[in-house]
Amino acid sequence: MRSIGIMVVLSALWLLLSGIYTPLIIGLGLASVLLVAFIIRRMDAQDDDRIELNLSPFRMVKYLVWLLVEIAKANWNVTKIILAREKPKKQHLFSIPYTQKSDLAQVIFANSITLTAGTITVETEPGRFIVHALAYSDDDPAALADMDARVTATETTGATNTTEREGQN
Repeated sequence: MRSIGIMVVLSALWLLLSGIYTPLIIGLGLASVLLVAFIIRRMDAQDDDRIELNLSPFRMVKYLVWLLVEIAKANWNVTKIILAREKPKKQHLFSIPYTQKSDLAQVIFANSITLTAGTITVETEPGRFIVHALAYSDDDPAALADMDARVTATETTGATNTTEREGQN
């Protein structure tokens, strides 16, 4: 059933993105979808490792809207830094803890940090990320803690990460 769902989603995506509905294009799309479904089945047979989607769709959309606004504000600030005559005064590497339970939510948080202009997630360690800020201010940890709380709020209650599941086996 999962393979059929994957094929339906991939087919719809192919048709939406191609915008061309000739027999050749539809045939190539079908061949691509079948190949990807075959590869996914082979990969599942090897490790049976799947990402659980323990995220609330409504809260995730709300978070993405908030993130887009934050990205726009950060881009404006970085533009001002780049156009300024003086170089940034305080580049800084610092640690920020994360509170997400699922691997997917942790990835969303790390990528959200990187998408926000002027910051990048450099390294992951158990329970925290190492972040580089182009123009560090004392408000950065609090802003990232707010982002962390917003990502954690998108998780549903049944979220667990891979290391917790492996420890249970």
